Amino acid sequence: MAISFPDPVAVDHYENFPVASILLPRRLRRPIALIYRFARESDDFADEGDAPDAERLAQLASFSRELHRMERGEKPLIPWFADLAAVIREHDLPLAAFHDLLSAFAQDVTVKRYASYADVLDYCRRSADPVGRLLLVLYGAATPKNLEYSSAICSSLQLINFWQDVAIDWQKNRVYFPQDEMQHYGIREAQIAAGDCGGRWKDFMAFQVRRTRALLDSGRPLGRILTGRIGLEMRMIIEGGARILERIEAVGGDVFRRRPVLTKTDWALMFGRSLF
Repeated sequence: MAISFPDPVAVDHYENFPVASILLPRRLRRPIALIYRFARESDDFADEGDAPDAERLAQLASFSRELHRMERGEKPLIPWFADLAAVIREHDLPLAAFHDLLSAFAQDVTVKRYASYADVLDYCRRSADPVGRLLLVLYGAATPKNLEYSSAICSSLQLINFWQDVAIDWQKNRVYFPQDEMQHYGIREAQIAAGDCGGRWKDFMAFQVRRTRALLDSGRPLGRILTGRIGLEMRMIIEGGARILERIEAVGGDVFRRRPVLTKTDWALMFGRSLF
């Protein structure tokens, strides 16, 4: 599952990945569009349609083989990978980040429950953090501290997506809540299936929101470190995540009947917050 909340110029999907954003420098739009295509198509292998698991894993493996061909300097068999390979060479993008994405999407096919928060974060490290890593390399800003901030932002956005899409993920037989924390709060899967916000559900969701907000806030300095339009884009992404957390709080954690989405008013608020 890719990190998601609405981007004003997203392509075909409800995503935050900044494809062709008007805030991005023109020189970066094509490289980012190709990274997006890789992430989007591989994520779709794991998420979309009714293909059996074996077929999904085979599709992901085909992308993995293309990456290995790049490493060996061989011509890709999938035509558009030639463009991706050129971008990777031109910008010296780490192939490990692309491998990490494939690893996470393959995990979505085979792993449906997570024992602990550490396990969920490990998934985020591979499903979301590589996107930030690749963008920082493109921006020429991949310092160790910036990568730390980026990972905090990307992982928190992935978590926000989980808390926003509890019901959607349940339909795919996925529960991203840590099982030990569900047990602590007395939350059972039957409650998720029923969309039941009774018991300690509100407290449980409030805990998830607080912890996720703290993680997001720990990455906020990156929005000021990055300058110009890139910095504004980053601050908008951060504020979008923060706004969805606010909306989850406002409905008492009832993401079943009142799934939070960003409105035009929210976008105006986010823009204002990003400026000041």
